[in-house]
Amino acid sequence: MNRYYLDVHALQTVPPSNLNRDDTGAPKTAVYGGVPRARVSSQAWKRATRAYFEDEQLLEPSELGVRTKKIVEVIAARIEAADASLAGTAAQELAADVVQAAGLKIEVPKRKADAASKNGENEPLPEAKYLMFLSSRQLDSLAALAAEAAQDSKTFFKDKKNKDRAKALADSRHSVDIALFGRMVADVTDINVDAAVQVAHAISVHRVDNESDYYTAVDDRNTDAEPGAGMIGTVDFNSATLYRYAALGVHQLADTLGQGLREDESLTTPVRRAVEAFVRSFIESLPKGKINTFGHHTLPEAVVVKLRTTRPISFVSAFEEAVRGDQGGHLREAVERLADYIPDIERTYGNDATTLTWVLRVGANTHKLSGIGTEAQSLGELVTAVGQAVAQRLETPA
Repeated sequence: MNRYYLDVHALQTVPPSNLNRDDTGAPKTAVYGGVPRARVSSQAWKRATRAYFEDEQLLEPSELGVRTKKIVEVIAARIEAADASLAGTAAQELAADVVQAAGLKIEVPKRKADAASKNGENEPLPEAKYLMFLSSRQLDSLAALAAEAAQDSKTFFKDKKNKDRAKALADSRHSVDIALFGRMVADVTDINVDAAVQVAHAISVHRVDNESDYYTAVDDRNTDAEPGAGMIGTVDFNSATLYRYAALGVHQLADTLGQGLREDESLTTPVRRAVEAFVRSFIESLPKGKINTFGHHTLPEAVVVKLRTTRPISFVSAFEEAVRGDQGGHLREAVERLADYIPDIERTYGNDATTLTWVLRVGANTHKLSGIGTEAQSLGELVTAVGQAVAQRLETPA
């Protein structure tokens, strides 16, 4: 299969906010081009993107995965749901056996075991030592295999063939989010999944210095004889115009998803659905750090999407020299930088014959991007156009 990459670039202005905190509670920062910049980590935006799939029902639950240490509990619940005769302890023991047969290490957390013993409660269920990412279909398949072993699971899973079956079930029929963001299993490296998506840390296009807000809270029951605040504190924040970037290896996504998430689907259908969901979710999602405090609900003012056969290209170098904001804001100059930089880098390293470009923009400050590619009038139009192009490339490779 030919290589196809989807690059998604966005400029997004965020007002005073604290989207992504460091260990001191302050907004994360980075030095780039010799000056401090606001930064939102790739993990924060990937988490927001993945949550957006479910929050906005962009994908069906069967197409998504679960990332948890409580894998025994999750599989036990599915065993019980499928067969009411296998309830309680029986389902839990079967779940633990099939998880271990798949090669995953589990144990009862000492803290929870001590608490249960102190309170006279039953021993809690064993958990994985790390977050385990499994698709809904993998969980169902493992639950079904466990139910198959109900008569004598200890003997059943001593059989190497059945152990191999358990491991194979944990490494097939991957969900969209596992295919996109990958999976690492330290104990069973042969079921690792390479991520099809790479997400850059979002950084401000200009210099940013964090600020601190001093706040007070009043005790509603205080009388006039009790002046002063019931609580005082500070919260750090900044505001920024961010450059955001993600690269999606469409060919790798197609390879991981295989022949379809549904039995009657062709290769291109689930890949197109996954690509469309990712593009919409990455553009619209927003990390929710301190969102109740700042209400930083914004969307990108400018989006550029490219489908290419050459390797992914970030346009962050357009902002290596920090935007100064001499025009009264940062967005207009950032757009001008991007509009000048994109043709230069594409002329030098790109391939016009195989690269498709789309632009989605809002407001007069983004006008200079209008000639960069095919202009979409709405996000829905952009998402549909990208999905169609991806499907066509997969069906009729260049």
